[in-house]
Amino acid sequence: MTLSAKHDKHDNSVPGRWPHLSGVRVLIADDHPVVRVGVRNMLAGEPAIDVVGEAGDGDEAVEQAKLLLPDILLLDLSMPRLSGFEAMQKIIADSPTVKVILLTGGISTQQVIEALQTGARGIILKNTLTDHMTEAVMSVASGDYWIGGRRVANLVTALQELELKATKPERKTYGLTPREMEVIGCIVEGCSNRDIAKQFNLSEETVKRHLSNIFDKTGVSTRLELAMFAIAHELVNPSS
Repeated sequence: MTLSAKHDKHDNSVPGRWPHLSGVRVLIADDHPVVRVGVRNMLAGEPAIDVVGEAGDGDEAVEQAKLLLPDILLLDLSMPRLSGFEAMQKIIADSPTVKVILLTGGISTQQVIEALQTGARGIILKNTLTDHMTEAVMSVASGDYWIGGRRVANLVTALQELELKATKPERKTYGLTPREMEVIGCIVEGCSNRDIAKQFNLSEETVKRHLSNIFDKTGVSTRLELAMFAIAHELVNPSS
């Protein structure tokens, strides 16, 4: 079962929400320069955050974490030379004050459990970076965790919930994003494009693009076919 997030898009800048925090030092570790630049730009809107460095592989992440001792390390799970998971283990052992948030394109519930038990303070799916990056960093900096697209204060309870999810059979998602799943839920409820746009604060053109992508991924061609497909393949909750 893959970890997913179902939340509305947040403003990357959240001034005034973290009055007790300032000078949160962040190190960005990802092997893709464009991702590092993108993450840096996302965090630029929060005055309490200071990006102090970058790393392009696992070994460099370990070295930079030891040298810079950031408050938060944003660490890509898939890194060259040394995997993100192995780098995290070394960093936690060598620099226990560094709080690690893993970035990943996809991760199973069991892998999330293992990462948290090893010492990760958060996991962010890369397709939700623009939605959650700043809030995740500030939540972890304040002492909480970031799991499943939300701030979590009680790790024990979160782990128990994840263990329960891990025992359930995996639901096929056909490569649909969290937002596309939300749009499908609205289609099943009979919402128009205008209704969906209003609910998620989107333009109708954006809703049309989402529907086009959904049709391509599911192989259907009409809204009725999509609703029937979603119900048959349990893409929506029973209450939908």
